[in-house]
Amino acid sequence: MRQATTVPGGTPASFVIRAESETPKVPMEWEPHSHPMHELVWVRGGTLTARVGDRVFTVSEGCGLWLPAGAVHAGRLTARVEFFAAVFAPESTPVVFDGPTIIEMTPVLESLLSHLARTDLDAAARSRAESVVFDVLQPSKRQLALQLPGDAGIDTIAEALLDDPADDRSLDEWAQALGVSGRTITRAFRRSTGLSFVQWRQALRMHRALTLLSEGCDVQTISERIGYAQPSSFIAAFRQVMGTTPGAFLGTPRARPPVSENP
Repeated sequence: MRQATTVPGGTPASFVIRAESETPKVPMEWEPHSHPMHELVWVRGGTLTARVGDRVFTVSEGCGLWLPAGAVHAGRLTARVEFFAAVFAPESTPVVFDGPTIIEMTPVLESLLSHLARTDLDAAARSRAESVVFDVLQPSKRQLALQLPGDAGIDTIAEALLDDPADDRSLDEWAQALGVSGRTITRAFRRSTGLSFVQWRQALRMHRALTLLSEGCDVQTISERIGYAQPSSFIAAFRQVMGTTPGAFLGTPRARPPVSENP
């Protein structure tokens, strides 16, 4: 478990954007915390899972997560993942997003943020780079966020499935366990998440599948660990949610900008 930090070391007093990176050798978790600055986090070679309020975000390579100043969040990072973070001074940041937002991490944006991680930039060079960052900082078309119910009547179901996505108890079995009707559970899920119980469980399983894919698990193993009897069923569900197959998603080439180094 890692404690939250505030501003990266060596940050100039007049900063607007400051970036840093690290590659932990073991899985890393952050306890719930918040920052006085906006934060953008992204990864290469794995996934980051963040719980922000009543939503769970799964951040894979090619995307980042924008966390507004003051947003309480907790997170988990898979082992040996390159982890990047940039903090933004709120009073000098013209970009405004409606809460936590998945960001498209284009090669241009990554290159600019890598450039801003340098410690030898003069004020003029830093200001020019920061201005372009704000021009290219855009939400991703795919906002991969799982809405948690936040409903006392069905939170037991949600937490059980978060702990074990392979839990295959049916709607009727859950209704019997909770002493309510299946219709009551269905209405509660739709009211609080916009999805049916089955749709919500499938979405949760896809979030977990992304993490397992990034950890190198094969399709057979993932199918078993998230509750699909056959790999073909998992592949079909993955395609329905993600728009591509697990193999194609994992094998998609993603251009990586060079890492800036001090001369």
